Amino acid sequence: MHVGTFVLAAQFPGQGQGEALHRAVRTAEVAEEAGLDAVWLAEHHFVPYGTCPSAVTLAALLLGRTRRIRVGTAVSVLPTVHPVALGEQAALLHVTSGGRFSLGVGRGGPWVDLEVFGTGIEAYEKGFPESLDLLVRWLRHPSVQASGERFAFREVPVVPRPSEVLSGAPGPEVVVACTSPSSVRLAAERGLPMLLGMHVGDEEKAEMVALWRNSARAAGRSADEIAVAGHVSAGVCQIADRRTDAVEALTKAMPGWLKHGLDAHVTVDGRARTMRDPLAYTELLCGLHPVGTPRLCADRLAATSERTGISRFALLVEGSGDLAATEENVRRIGAEVLPHLG
Repeated sequence: MHVGTFVLAAQFPGQGQGEALHRAVRTAEVAEEAGLDAVWLAEHHFVPYGTCPSAVTLAALLLGRTRRIRVGTAVSVLPTVHPVALGEQAALLHVTSGGRFSLGVGRGGPWVDLEVFGTGIEAYEKGFPESLDLLVRWLRHPSVQASGERFAFREVPVVPRPSEVLSGAPGPEVVVACTSPSSVRLAAERGLPMLLGMHVGDEEKAEMVALWRNSARAAGRSADEIAVAGHVSAGVCQIADRRTDAVEALTKAMPGWLKHGLDAHVTVDGRARTMRDPLAYTELLCGLHPVGTPRLCADRLAATSERTGISRFALLVEGSGDLAATEENVRRIGAEVLPHLG
């Protein structure tokens, strides 16, 4: 089992943006010290829900600050960038880190980001498959040309070419954030592992994994390829000596951050939004994920892995909003949870 952290650089009420980013960097550094396997970095624009606007940029910093831990994006928002530009950045990080970088990509939302970056609502509603295919081609081939609806250009060489520079590694892994059956099928047909969100429980994740396997098989993917797919499950983890204390730490801090952060999202076309109740959502997360004593958290992770077949986890550890408490939370995962997982 591979346990990592999920870092949003969340700006809690009363905090500055620099404070949130400093906590994000320290979380990654402590995760490596504590023996965790990975740190996954979220990307958001113009909202305090997450203050990192470029997950690949923060990944570059953290890869330079660490020596062992895998660093991934969860996710880079593909409709707001040119896939070749993102592919070049991913290849650069893959090569210079010795293969420690993972590129997670997602469709994002219908936010004002699409207006600011000039890509438009079409990039969100229809353009994701084309962008994903171009990105993957860039990371797997020596040269690439495009003749699609959004991207058309003559054949150009891929520099740096990941498989040529880093022998034995075909390129950085690409993970796709999946929230619907259509996105599951999209990832499966391409043989790409999924990143599954915090808001869904084990049963739904198990159903998505089953759909992925069936869709991958129908697309002609080999049994070996299907068997080794490294799906990632996002969740929340808060360690305390008593479960009630862990729940209290999250229900005191997370609702304010969720309201403060999610309320700031603005749609690109004025469409109506449905917002979750922040306290109810926090309580839901506490029920779905490893929140409580170290033994309870280990059992929760093991149960999720057994039910879903997923062995990689990206755990939000900054839910208290406090730097010292976040560092302690990460250290306790390493010292008191991982030993129970074998």
